[in-house]
Amino acid sequence: MEQLSDAVDLNAYFHRIGYGGDRCATLQTLQAIHLCHTKTIAFENLTPLLKQPVSLNLQSLEKKLVYQGRGGYCFEQNLLLRSVLISLGFQVKNLAARVLWNRPAGTISPRSHMLLLVEMEEGKYIADVGFGGLTLTTPLCLLPDVEQSTSHENFRLMMSDRSYIMQAYISQEWKSLYSFDLQEQQIVDYEVSNWYVSTHPNSPFVNTLMVAKADVNCRYTLQNNKLTTHYLDGQKHLSILNNVKDLRTALTEIFCLSLTEIPDLDNALQKLVE
Repeated sequence: MEQLSDAVDLNAYFHRIGYGGDRCATLQTLQAIHLCHTKTIAFENLTPLLKQPVSLNLQSLEKKLVYQGRGGYCFEQNLLLRSVLISLGFQVKNLAARVLWNRPAGTISPRSHMLLLVEMEEGKYIADVGFGGLTLTTPLCLLPDVEQSTSHENFRLMMSDRSYIMQAYISQEWKSLYSFDLQEQQIVDYEVSNWYVSTHPNSPFVNTLMVAKADVNCRYTLQNNKLTTHYLDGQKHLSILNNVKDLRTALTEIFCLSLTEIPDLDNALQKLVE
């Protein structure tokens, strides 16, 4: 597999996310790119939902997320960000996490989530633009037991044995999202995990439509035909989308996805509303 840091089109990527700032490898640059990315490129799983292959090579990632106006899930989002950061001169380490969100306590899940460790003069930071409805909008300092503010919820990293646990403060309670250690992952490791989550018949990415995007004062999530607006003050608004037209409108106008090159999409959306 090609090195994902090769030949990324920075100008096209920055145009896509609306970023026109500095290109030096500093914390301020990382923070600005991270926020622009998460407010522009939606988390979505339309490709595995339609039983289509999910490619992780850089050319495919750029074509889909940058040029075609689509989104993707953790491997796609964070591998693209990784290539951008390396091209800017950042030191980036690939990490993998076990998802804890909505799992019973004590459940041991596979390392099916990707995140990045970015090392700078200012310190070590976790970057992650691919965790669905609770995606970080701001990188977190790799510092345990400290509550850290972002442009959205507050987050913190807790230690458990030799692992870190990513937590978000939601509805007056700390909720665990995933656990990870600092063992570096290779691209082939992600290929195996990506194949599993995008093809296994029991994978939620194959069976459930999941779309999410952060906005200025809220987050939007879509699970099958249930559209929820999560406001930063804790209020929620739920809408049930009862037809394909309404689903398409939500995908294009709220999540800013281009749907022009997705075959068989309407048939899949019809099944969701039925």
